[in-house]
Amino acid sequence: MSDTPKIIYTLTDEAPALATHSLLPIIDAYTDSAGIRVETRDISLAGRIIAHFPDYLTDEQKAADDLAELGEMTADPSANIIKLPNISASVPQLKEAIAELQNAGYKIPDYPEEPETDEEKEIAERYEKVKGSAVNPVLRQGNSDRRAPASVKDYARKYPHRMGAWESDNKAEVAHMDDGDFYATEKSTTFDAADKLTVTLHPKSGDAKVLKKDIEVTAGEVVDTAAMHAKPFREFIDREIADAKAKNLLFSVHLKATMMKVSDPIMFGWVVTQFYKDVMDKFGDTLHEVGFDPRSGLGDLYKNIQQLPDDKLSAIESEIARVNEESAPLAMVDSHRGISVLHWPNDIIIDASMPAMIRDSGMMWGADDDQHEAKALIPDRCYAGIYAATVEDCKKNGAFDPTTMGTVPNVGLMAQKAEEYGSHDKTFQIPADGTVRVTNSAGETVFEHEVDKGDIWRMCLAKDAAIADWVKLAVTRARDSGMPAVFWLDENRAHDAQIIAKVNKYLPEHDTDGLDIRIMEPVAAMNHTLERVRAGKDTISVTGNVLRDYLTDLFPIMELGTSAKMLSIVPLMAGGGLFETGAGGSAPKHVRQLQRENHLRWDSLGEFLALAASLEHLGKTFDNQRAKVMAEALDQANSRFLSENKSPSRKVGELDNRGSHFYLAMFWARAIADQKQDSELAETFAELASALEANEAKIVEELNSVQGEPVDLNGYYFLDPKRATEVMRPSVTLNETIAMVAAKRK
Repeated sequence: MSDTPKIIYTLTDEAPALATHSLLPIIDAYTDSAGIRVETRDISLAGRIIAHFPDYLTDEQKAADDLAELGEMTADPSANIIKLPNISASVPQLKEAIAELQNAGYKIPDYPEEPETDEEKEIAERYEKVKGSAVNPVLRQGNSDRRAPASVKDYARKYPHRMGAWESDNKAEVAHMDDGDFYATEKSTTFDAADKLTVTLHPKSGDAKVLKKDIEVTAGEVVDTAAMHAKPFREFIDREIADAKAKNLLFSVHLKATMMKVSDPIMFGWVVTQFYKDVMDKFGDTLHEVGFDPRSGLGDLYKNIQQLPDDKLSAIESEIARVNEESAPLAMVDSHRGISVLHWPNDIIIDASMPAMIRDSGMMWGADDDQHEAKALIPDRCYAGIYAATVEDCKKNGAFDPTTMGTVPNVGLMAQKAEEYGSHDKTFQIPADGTVRVTNSAGETVFEHEVDKGDIWRMCLAKDAAIADWVKLAVTRARDSGMPAVFWLDENRAHDAQIIAKVNKYLPEHDTDGLDIRIMEPVAAMNHTLERVRAGKDTISVTGNVLRDYLTDLFPIMELGTSAKMLSIVPLMAGGGLFETGAGGSAPKHVRQLQRENHLRWDSLGEFLALAASLEHLGKTFDNQRAKVMAEALDQANSRFLSENKSPSRKVGELDNRGSHFYLAMFWARAIADQKQDSELAETFAELASALEANEAKIVEELNSVQGEPVDLNGYYFLDPKRATEVMRPSVTLNETIAMVAAKRK
């Protein structure tokens, strides 16, 4: 273990990256005064691309693979990492980032969507390590502990966010498949001993093809396989389009084509091709020639057809317009710009889009720029039911009340890449009709699925040590909080049946006396939890990785208005700590507003909370009293920040992200100055606190006065650091005042 207290602060993308240019100089100045070093590592999409193509770059352009370094660091008991939201890039986002880097002089290769040569395949393999959920499986070497701190919950009750009304006759609904989905086809087993597995496709004609070999499994590991069948999927989409039209409901689909980087883009493409089946039937050859990929959505179609002659362009656009007019009305992502839910796969991400729909009375925006009740398609049944149950609960009981509702923390199974469904190298689109077999090292068949060409087949794994640690964390949180805990597991689902056996094995190893810990299938668990929430009672949800992702947006958005205000701690299994700062689903909208109005409404409270937890962890790990003082003072500052409502406003000309950072700096400096445990620190920060307080009106004026005009960031995925700093640090007075504490330290 290193003897030097050190915190790693990650550089990421979009709104969080912009906020970092304002907040990090404050953090650096304050922590440096306490003898704590803060270092940065770049895990942004652009940074990941650059790191994987050094042989295409000049020496000045090359950059270290910071993500790989952080992955190694998670095995160090002294690891202390603050992780901000990063882009889990879909293919369209990846291609945009590549183009931006190329325009900046980085001669990296294009993304080969259909690699044919050995060189193209090698390039594609590199990009596979960049896109989708490339970051989280590397860093999350521990299980998840996400909760709303008491100060945040009090703030939500004091300043409740808007919630749309619900009536019993509301027509909004959630639709899912009844057969042929992952839930129906899933098979699972627990391995008694370590082994190596091979996945082979045995086509009905032709030679067998090895899809993946040498998949190492450890003793006690749970392994699942499942298939999503294309034919029943397409039939399901056709039925639901017709049903949405008959009921006059907006048609929407909710997937996660970023984290689930293999499976969900394919399913998104299936929805696009079914909705625009007439367009595909009439112009399919032409669309293929211009490079249209349904997995990239209607936006990719519009972009690619611009190269066509005017007559062909007009014919395709007319047919699209006809389908839009005669089919079910499409829900919109941006009704002002005509961007529908089928334009880009990364615009409809289930964990953000479904809570927004529920918060807005089951409504989404239509092409007429007004809100209407919607049909939400969540094809796979594994978790669709929890959203359907929430919608039905709202119809029965009305909207949730943020001033009285209970809280739902989450303990999530995600250590050692547990359950990364559809986002890894063991998910395939099947090239031919046949049978997929999984065999062990002895050549014995472990799993077998009949598949058709185009179907999706996947394997996922959850290691025994990760599951044991998850159960331990659930018991710890139940004990520490006094809340009941519910494991959301379905005994009728193959995977969950194996996990239930593990839970029943490991629970007796812990002191559960007096604790309320139970296992319930997800829909029953949701109904139980919602009943308690409405009564103002708190309940810990203990879930797998994907459901963790969904619930830690759904409940915080209902409770707090945003998931960015959650405290997200990952106790690393090696002993270190990973501190996450909330969700970034709204980050693109925030950047667009900044570009239009120079107003950034990103709420950095997640960063504030993570930093306090990080400092507290560092203080305990190194027995560093100054870190403990800084953490306690920051906790006080966070509470004051919330009680005085200094969060960013949505409106231009009012306090934004930069202004909220000023108030955090002022409140934190005052808390350090007033504490009695470290007189030297108190003296250092007393002058700073007084200066910030004396110049409050001037600083706020300098920060707010720059708003209202468009601003050019000189990049989106590949920010110009100098320009970003200019935009995010416009107050000369604040900058000079913060520099005081750094100068005093020197």
